[in-house]
Amino acid sequence: MAATAKGCVWFQRIVGLKKQKRGCHLITDELVKAVPELKNVSIGVMHLCIQHTSASICLNENADPSVRTDTEMALNHIVPEKGLPYEHTMEGPDDMPAHLKTALIGSTLTVPITNGTLNLGTWQGLWLCEHRNRADSRKIVVTIQGAPKE
Repeated sequence: MAATAKGCVWFQRIVGLKKQKRGCHLITDELVKAVPELKNVSIGVMHLCIQHTSASICLNENADPSVRTDTEMALNHIVPEKGLPYEHTMEGPDDMPAHLKTALIGSTLTVPITNGTLNLGTWQGLWLCEHRNRADSRKIVVTIQGAPKE
């Protein structure tokens, strides 16, 4: 879906991400490929909203994969599956901890666009943080607003 108003372009699409195992995964390239309209924006923002309560998205290290491994380890330490008296257990022992991790990391992210690309720092990338042991593919609503390239 796309719209233009007084020199401003709006675009929105739901992007289905490939299924991932539990952990933190770099998804920058997957998202950029799914939204080729990004190239048509000279200056603007891309807003992301993951449509799930047991996975999250964030901006973090894009070069060293051990950062993603260490983040998963630290999250499991902060929010353990065992040892706390969770009431919400109907969907398995990893479900309530997944909700808590999502609350800590977040479900939305806004990234600047400059000259048709995401204006990220040298070592920054977009992450999907999958908090479930057996999750399905995830969906992210991508909304772009900005001035079109001339």
